[in-house]
Amino acid sequence: MRMADDLGYEVRATGWDDPDAAGLRDAMQAEMESRYADRVAEILAAAAGPELDGTLGVEAEQVVYVGVAYAGGTAVGHVALRRYGDGVELKRMYVAPAHRGSGAATALLAAAERAARSLGASRVVLQTGDRQPDAVRLYEREGYTRIPVFPPYEWLTFSICMEKTL
Repeated sequence: MRMADDLGYEVRATGWDDPDAAGLRDAMQAEMESRYADRVAEILAAAAGPELDGTLGVEAEQVVYVGVAYAGGTAVGHVALRRYGDGVELKRMYVAPAHRGSGAATALLAAAERAARSLGASRVVLQTGDRQPDAVRLYEREGYTRIPVFPPYEWLTFSICMEKTL
């Protein structure tokens, strides 16, 4: 597996409140709202109450790692981990459109997996959606396999869940 340095990206561990990290999460949120607007509106209309809170949100106190990828001093990608059972869950993996296909996502994923190992996690799980085929291909290429949809994502009927044993 290629290391972040080999790809020309520096992945820095940072805090959830870091301005670069927050800006990248905001960009991801806008993109996902656009991609899935019709489906999320449907689900929100059908669900009454707090059932979706854990599905769509990430609380800062749940996060055990945040990584931001930089290219030439510019923040171009984000990844976070939160505890999930005997492992961690990959959250908010995002690369700015201008840097997609250039190795930034691979660098972020490698950094997240190193962090997961250092935290003693035995596996990484993740949820993505069926309108993100490039993400699915990346995860499969990096050794992730599909698993049944796990809580709290059963509300999102378009979910694709995956895992990798560390």
